[in-house]
Amino acid sequence: MTVTDLETLGAGQPDESPTGTSPKKIVGKSPTRIALERLRADRVAVACAIVVGILVLLGIFAPLICSLWGIDPDSPPPGGAGEWIQLGYPTVGPPFHSFTWAHPLGLSTNTAYDNLARLLYGLRTSLLIATIATVVTTIIGVVVGLMAGYSRGILDRIIGFITDIFLAFPFLLGALALAPIITGRFADQPDALSRAQFFTLVCVLVVFGWMGLARLIRGQVLSLREREFVQAAQVIGAPTRRILFKELLPNLIAPIVVSISLTLPAYVAAEAVLSYLGLGLTGTPSLGQMILAASGSFSTYPLYLWAPVITITLLVLSLNLLGDAIRDAFDPKTRR
Repeated sequence: MTVTDLETLGAGQPDESPTGTSPKKIVGKSPTRIALERLRADRVAVACAIVVGILVLLGIFAPLICSLWGIDPDSPPPGGAGEWIQLGYPTVGPPFHSFTWAHPLGLSTNTAYDNLARLLYGLRTSLLIATIATVVTTIIGVVVGLMAGYSRGILDRIIGFITDIFLAFPFLLGALALAPIITGRFADQPDALSRAQFFTLVCVLVVFGWMGLARLIRGQVLSLREREFVQAAQVIGAPTRRILFKELLPNLIAPIVVSISLTLPAYVAAEAVLSYLGLGLTGTPSLGQMILAASGSFSTYPLYLWAPVITITLLVLSLNLLGDAIRDAFDPKTRR
């Protein structure tokens, strides 16, 4: 019998382990897949993801929901404010009147604007501002961190010095300085003022928010740049751009994802605080503007204030818990 005949006979027989059973097939898993499986097994993370998803959908489809419900965020119901306001308070909704599905969260004091409509549009505005600021902050922080961590000598020291300057500058002081300038410049142009305030708020959040991620990325790059795959790319003459964005950046996905998950709720809360202080939006519905408008009548008409406060609390808490779960899932050292 030849070697070919032996191979032919052996090809039709299954491989067996010494115990007589077929060996178990070993399937490899990527770190991302392992992290996603750990997230799916975390009930708190799943519940928070559902809550965040519902709130995001409510914000995205705010115009459609308000149109189907027959409510408007910037005008009172048919008949005008005089028909729906008595002694400064709405004629529908608790605590003075019975509940109605036409206005489930009641009307605002003095203006008779529908609270549900303003809540949905305010949620939409706050999420939009926080998302744009988070994306821009992440891009700036990653690029600056890559440059600082990979470079050596004077460039690293210059970037570090600039980062320290921004970290030392007070956040609220910068917002206080920019708000009156923008308001005075566009005071006679309401539409332009709303757009200017929107972009100014995003810029304030970005300018004072990129430093933490930049330092985190720099620290990771300082470790990665001494690894064999980076040195091999340098030996074969790969350009710096390719080393930064093709070799180093894919190994930084985990800390970037964690940073995004923790930055987004911080910006949602920051937008609400700045709008409440009068440093954010004034002509566009936002959660902070609702709290500011309702704070004066809280003792007599709490419904107007509780809706945005509960929404912000639920959104920020869910995002923070989801961010903690993502951090634990992507951390190989955790035992959670």
